[in-house]
Amino acid sequence: MGYGKAIYDTASKKMELRRDQAEKECERLKAAFFKAQPKAEEIERSLADTSIAAAKAVLKGGDVRTHLEMLKNANQSLQKKLDFLLAKEGLTAADLEPKYCCKKCSDTGYLDGRMCSCMKQLLKEEAYRELNEESPLQLSSFETFNLCYYPSENFSGKSFSPQKLMEKNYQRCKQYAETFSIDSASLLMTGGTGLGKTHLSLAIAKAVIDRGFGVVYGSASTLFSHMEKEHFSNQEEVTLQSLLNCDLLILDDLGTEFRTAFTVAALYNLVNSRQLSKKPTIISTNLSLKEMENNYTERFSSRIGSYILLPFFGKDIRQIKRFEKNGN
Repeated sequence: MGYGKAIYDTASKKMELRRDQAEKECERLKAAFFKAQPKAEEIERSLADTSIAAAKAVLKGGDVRTHLEMLKNANQSLQKKLDFLLAKEGLTAADLEPKYCCKKCSDTGYLDGRMCSCMKQLLKEEAYRELNEESPLQLSSFETFNLCYYPSENFSGKSFSPQKLMEKNYQRCKQYAETFSIDSASLLMTGGTGLGKTHLSLAIAKAVIDRGFGVVYGSASTLFSHMEKEHFSNQEEVTLQSLLNCDLLILDDLGTEFRTAFTVAALYNLVNSRQLSKKPTIISTNLSLKEMENNYTERFSSRIGSYILLPFFGKDIRQIKRFEKNGN
């Protein structure tokens, strides 16, 4: 799962906080119990001593079995006394153990050297949170994509309409999300503003995250601004590493960024590196193929030549919705 470093760091800190809270609450309960039953603390220390004595007996050798049997009996006697005191306070031994959110990994995030399902869920939640900072994810799903906003009349001289074309794009995007893997193809969404490119990009992002993959989504202007700032201020290039390593990169609104020699070179290196690593990318843009070649060089155009092209047609849906809202 190729999540960005920031997502891993935030998820790890939250996991650590969960563990600390569980252990501090456990210590608080223990302190209250020992205050109510002072003898219980002495018994617990004695139980710890018997464990140490057992370990020493094994190391020392000799009649280990007899020694361990004596320690076992002493331990059981102490445990019964402790259980009696616990019962007086309406407690059991389990009540004085940390109440971890995840019983499998005790809120460490890992189990037998592998990432636990709780950590995977936390990473997914953080990815959602980051995505929602860019756009309201709940408003951009496949379920909320409305084909009725696209004209049903055929193109002039063609046997299909913008609505039919967009229905095809919708089905392609939905299938792409449902079958996404690290071997998936890259997509290039082209067309004017307000035609649903961002909506379907976010719908793909949500579905792919749901399936446990790491997605980085951002507008070209935002992502290149972060990259440029980190590069020229000699900071750790966290943004670039996130873009290179994520399972799916979604670069929205290419062409809206302030274009410089740095951004042109960074875009080529990003697309080229991900292609060499066979990592899928989705790019959406208002630019035509010719405009992209003019703006970002022929080398860039040759790299995105292998992307599946999804042309978007119709009228600006955002304007239509505004007119509907105003009663026009």
